[in-house]
Amino acid sequence: MLGVALFVLSSTTTQLWSQGSLQDYEQSTNLRGRFHNKVFMAKIEPHWESNNQRFWYRHYLPNDRWKFILVNVEKAEPHPAFNHKHLAEKLSQMTGDEVDAEKLPIERLNFTDQENIIQLYAGQRAWTLNITNGNLRKITSEMDVPSSGQLENSLRATQRTGEETHIIFRNETEVPVQLLWIDHNGYQRHYTSIPVNQEYKQHTFVGHIWLLTDNKKRHFGIYEAQLHNTLVVVGGEPLKTNTVRPGSQTADPETVQSPSGEWLAWINQHNIWLRDENGKEFQLSHDGNQDHSYSQDSIYWSPDSQKLAAIRKWKSEEHLVHIIESSPNDQTQPKLHTFNYLKPGDRVEHQKPQLFDIELGTNIPIEPELFSNPWSITYLRWAKDSSEFFFLYNQRGHQIQRIVAIDANSGKAESVVEEKSDTFIDYSQKTYLNWVDEDHELIWMSESNGWNHLYLYDVPKRQLKHQITDGEWMVRKVEYVDEEKREICFQASGIYPEQDPYYIHYCRVNLDGSNLIFLTEGNGTHTIQWSPDKQFLVDTWSRVDKTPIHELRRAEDGKILCKLAEANWDELLQSGWQIPQRVLAKGRDGETDIYGVIWRPTNFDRGKEYPVIENIYAGPHGAFVPKSFHEYYHQQAIAELGFIVVQIDGMGTNWRSKKFHNFCWRNLKDAGFPDRIAWLRAAAIEHPEMDLNRVGIYGGSAGGQNTLSGMLHHSDFYTVGVADCGCHDNRMDKIWWNEAWMGWPVSSHYEDNSNVTHAEKLRGKRLLIVGELD
Repeated sequence: MLGVALFVLSSTTTQLWSQGSLQDYEQSTNLRGRFHNKVFMAKIEPHWESNNQRFWYRHYLPNDRWKFILVNVEKAEPHPAFNHKHLAEKLSQMTGDEVDAEKLPIERLNFTDQENIIQLYAGQRAWTLNITNGNLRKITSEMDVPSSGQLENSLRATQRTGEETHIIFRNETEVPVQLLWIDHNGYQRHYTSIPVNQEYKQHTFVGHIWLLTDNKKRHFGIYEAQLHNTLVVVGGEPLKTNTVRPGSQTADPETVQSPSGEWLAWINQHNIWLRDENGKEFQLSHDGNQDHSYSQDSIYWSPDSQKLAAIRKWKSEEHLVHIIESSPNDQTQPKLHTFNYLKPGDRVEHQKPQLFDIELGTNIPIEPELFSNPWSITYLRWAKDSSEFFFLYNQRGHQIQRIVAIDANSGKAESVVEEKSDTFIDYSQKTYLNWVDEDHELIWMSESNGWNHLYLYDVPKRQLKHQITDGEWMVRKVEYVDEEKREICFQASGIYPEQDPYYIHYCRVNLDGSNLIFLTEGNGTHTIQWSPDKQFLVDTWSRVDKTPIHELRRAEDGKILCKLAEANWDELLQSGWQIPQRVLAKGRDGETDIYGVIWRPTNFDRGKEYPVIENIYAGPHGAFVPKSFHEYYHQQAIAELGFIVVQIDGMGTNWRSKKFHNFCWRNLKDAGFPDRIAWLRAAAIEHPEMDLNRVGIYGGSAGGQNTLSGMLHHSDFYTVGVADCGCHDNRMDKIWWNEAWMGWPVSSHYEDNSNVTHAEKLRGKRLLIVGELD
C-alpha cells in the first residue's frame, strides 16, 4: 500500500524538483536501509546476579564493536566488566585465534559464588575469569556443564528465536509441574508434565519463554532460554497471582479433573458427562444439542468438588461471505472462498451459565435477569469456599458490564460490580479485574469518573470500598499486584502535566490509595525491566526526537541511582536523517490539546513550500502518533519524495479522557477531522514551509475509511487521497470492532456514517484500493 500511495500522492500534487522520478522512488524506498544500524545502544539487556546486587550488559558501539559493562547497584556506577584488552590477549594465546578487544566473542557471562570470578561462554568453550587479576582458566572443551537458571515472574511472550539449545528442568516441588511454551503471540502451549523429584530435558531456542505451573495453572515462574545449557530448579510455592488476562490459551486435556481427584468431566454429544474413581459414568447435563451445546473449555469445578459450573452456548447465526481468488497458486481457474463472518446486527452466540449439584446429579436453576442479553460472559471463577461463583457479563451494545455472583445452593444472582455508560464501555482495551484477599476484594478498572482508574470493591458486601487511583490522568495497564505488601504497580499516562499526556510512565500505589509513587520521570515514554526481586528497575525512555536513555532506579521510591547509557545517533544524523518534530496545537474547541508529529525529507529546504500529506488512522481502540524513538518511520519514505508528512491524534481516539474518547460514539465519520484541520492550520503558521493549498491524505483499514471520509466531508481541505482496504460502511465489517463504537442495535446512525451514503460529495483526486481476499 505504501508504494502505491507514494506513486499516487506524488503524481497528483504539484511537483517539486524531480518529484516522482525513478531516482526519487529509489531514494525513498532505500531509506530504511540507509538508516539501518546507525543508532547504537537503543536497547539494553541487563543480566542479573542471583542476589540482585549486580548485573551486566553488552554496550554496543559504532563499527560493529561492543564492550561488556558491570554495574554494582550499591555503588551505582557502570564500569567495564573486566580489562577487555588483557582478556583479548589471553584468549588469543589460549585459543590460537586472533581476538579483537572490542569484538570479544563472548556470548554470555555468568556470575559465581565468588564476587571476583565470572564465567565466560565463547563458541563451544567455557572459561572462568578473575576480574581482579585477569587470570583466565578454561573449564571444559564442551558446554555441557549446566549453569543455574533463575525463574522470573514477569509473564511475557517469546520475542526472538535464536540458536538451538536445551534446558534441564528439575521439579523439587511437592506436585507435578506443567511445562508450557509461551509462543510469539502470547499463547501458552502445553508440552509435558514433570513428576515430583524428576528432571526433564527440553529442546528449545535461545530467547524462547517457558512457563512452569501446577495443575491449577498457578505459576512457579518463567524462564527465558539461554545459549548455554541451563539447569532450572523449580521449587517452593506457586506465585500468588489471580490476575486474569485475555487471550491466554493452553492445550486442553481430554477431561477436566475435579480438585478432589474424584471426578473427571468431559463432553459427549454436546453434553457434560462424569466418571468417578471406580470408572462409573453418568450424564450430568441433558439439554445440550448441536445448536445449544457445552464445551470442554467452559467447565469449572468448585474447589470442594461438590458443584460444577458450565457455560451453555447457543450458536450465532450464520453469515456467509464469498470472495473470489482470481489467481490461486494451486489451480488455473479462479477459486471461491466461503466463510462465516458476523457483521453488526447479526445474532451473536448466546452464553448462559449453568450450575450442577454433583451428589444429586441435578441442574440448579439460575436467576437470569442480570445477564439476559450477553455479548459475552467471561472470567468465570469460584469463591475459595465454594459458596458462589462469579463471572463478567458484558451486555450487547457495551453500555453495561457487571460482575455477577451466583449462589451455589440457590442459584440466586447478585451484582457485585455494575458499570453503566450512556455511550460505550471500552471493554476491549480497559477491562481489568483482579481478586485479592482470599477473594474478599476485587480490583476493578473503570472510566466512571471520566478518567481510567482503579477501584477496590468489597466482594461480600457487594459495594465499593474506595477508589485506588484518582486524577486527570489514566491508568494504562496493571503491571503486577503484590498482595502481601498490598501494592499495585501500573503504567500510567498524563501524570506529569507538563509532558505529552500519551507518554507511558510507571507508578506504584497502596491498595488503600495511599503512597502514590512515580517510578519514572524522564520527559518521554518509558519501558522498564525489573530486577528478579523487583527491588530495582532499568528504565528506558525516549521520544521521536530523542534517542533512548537507560537509567537504573530504585523501586522503593523511584530514585535514580545512575545513568547507564544513552543511545548514540551521530551516524544517523550524518546520513541525512531529519529529526521528527513534535507539535502541540489546540483542537476544534480552542481549548483541548492535540498532539502530532511532522516528518521532512532529508534534503529539506526551509526556504521552499511543500505539499502536506496526512497519514491517518483514527481507530477508537488506540492512539497512533508515535511516541518513542525509531531510526526509521514509514512516513519518511513519503516525505522523501518532496512532502511534509504529518500524523495527528484527534478527538475520538483513545487514551485521553472519556470525554475526549466519546467523540467517536456513533460518529466514526468525524474521525477527529475538525481537530486535525485546526492542528494543521496552527502548525502551518509556525512552519510556513507547509503549503495548505496542497493537502493529501492516506490510510489503511480504518484509516482507509477515514481517508475517504475526509475527502467527502472536508473536500475543501483535502484534495488528494489514497484509501487502502477501507471499511467504507460499518455495516459490512467485522461485528466486534464496529459495535464497540457504533453500538447496537443497528440504526440510522450506521447509514449516516457510511461513506457510501455521502458518495455524491466526493471531490478531488483519489484512489480506492481493495484487497481481493481481504
